[in-house]
Order: sequence, then structure tokens, then C-alpha cells
Amino acid sequence: MEMAEGEGTTEENYDVDIATTASSLGGSGVFHIVNDIVGFVLYMHQQIPSVLQDMSIEFDGLKEEYMDLEESLTQSEVKPLVRRKLVSRKREVKYEIKKLEKLMNTISSFRSALQLMIREAPGIQRVVLILGGSPLRPQKAYELLFTHNDHVVSYDGDFAKSKAAEALSKKTIRALISTGAGSTSCPGPMKLFILVHAPSSLNLPQHFLPKRDFRYNRKFAPLKLRFKCTTQDNETKSPLNSDTADLIWFQCRHVIKGLAFQQPVEE
Repeated sequence: MEMAEGEGTTEENYDVDIATTASSLGGSGVFHIVNDIVGFVLYMHQQIPSVLQDMSIEFDGLKEEYMDLEESLTQSEVKPLVRRKLVSRKREVKYEIKKLEKLMNTISSFRSALQLMIREAPGIQRVVLILGGSPLRPQKAYELLFTHNDHVVSYDGDFAKSKAAEALSKKTIRALISTGAGSTSCPGPMKLFILVHAPSSLNLPQHFLPKRDFRYNRKFAPLKLRFKCTTQDNETKSPLNSDTADLIWFQCRHVIKGLAFQQPVEE
């Protein structure tokens, strides 16, 4: 099986079909779905110790605590015993921040890159998430197909998460869990690679590198999800039959590396 452009196939099989009543997912919808699936993949395959939202809150809390500790230590009236405790706690907090910093910064960079990509190419139809040692040696892969109406030509939104996008993300995660996605563990830190099918004219060299000839190993089968607006059932052309001659794969430079952490012992 390969990921090259369509070779005249009429229909592709999908493991998960996600329908939405919206007329179009829009750039913000695509962004939040990809972002939430990234969090799902990292957590369900044991690359992070808790869900990404909780980790973001924890990381922000640690940075805030560190600043408060620094401020407290500048106070001249702090007693020696209290000062020692503050210094000890500051050291602990600094260690915890350092442990999470690279992961959280990379995820932040990935989110910014994806938003830039959507602004440049709002009609993106395929995104692939690959967990493993390299894109050519995947342990797990999730291939996302977004169907769009032909009139999607620009996106100037602010990427705020709407209630509709929130509901669709939850529906997607439930569907993934029901198919058994994430049920097989991938112990040990691995890398998560993000690839996007976009026009060859895309020029975001700080964030995406062209990977024209990218293919899966023929023996490997990704889990495929298709996002379909209900109004598109009879109206929209399949992307596989569209003119995709100018589309190539781009790999996001921001590779997310999982954390090494102690797994809970199952009883």
C-alpha cells in the first residue's frame, strides 16, 4: 500500500467514517480535529503520562509557581528556614519544567505551523500522523481525509474552538476508541511525525519540508479516517478523483518526541 497520489482508484476503504451536519469543516475545524487526534495518539500509545490538556495546565502552573518562588526569594524578610524550603521547592519545580519543556514547546510549534499551513492551503484534504522511529518505519499511523466543498479558497478565522468543533472532536475520539485504536501499547519514547498533502507551491520552509516520494512500507496498513459533511454525499467529488497533480507530501519539521515516564503497574 502506498501514499502516492490516486492511481485511478474509484473508492478507498476507511476504517472510520465521521459525518457532520456542517456544510464545510472549515480551517478551524480541521485544525482542532488534527490537534485533538495528536493528543489522543500521544496519550493512548503511552507517549505522555496524562492527557495533553491536563499537561498544558500543569506546565503553565509550574511556570507560574516558579515565578512566584523567585519573587518570594527576593524578599529580604524571609527567614532562613523558609528560604531553604523555597530554594528546595524552586529546584524541584525547575526540574519538572525542564522535563516537560521540550515536549510542550514542540507541540506549540506544531500547532502554529499547522495554522500557518491552513492559512496558506485551506483546502488540505490529507494529514497523516506516524508514530515510530522514522516516517518510513511506522509503529502506528493515522491517515485523515477531509472532504471539502470546491469553494473553500481561503481561511481568515482565528482558530477559536467552536461548540460544533468540540462535539466533532469528541465524536472522533469515541469512534477511534470503538475501533480499538490505542489499545495496543507502544512502550518507550517514540517520535510522532506529521505529514500534510498540500500544493507543491507551498512555501513554509521553517515549518514544512517537501517529501515528494513519501510512501508507507507496502506491508503496513494505517488506520484511515474520513471526515464527511452530510451535504457532500451526492455533491462533492471524491478527492481521489480530483485533480491532485500539484499536490505533494510535506513533513512538519516539528517532530514530537514522547516522554520517558514510569508506567503504572497493572494489577
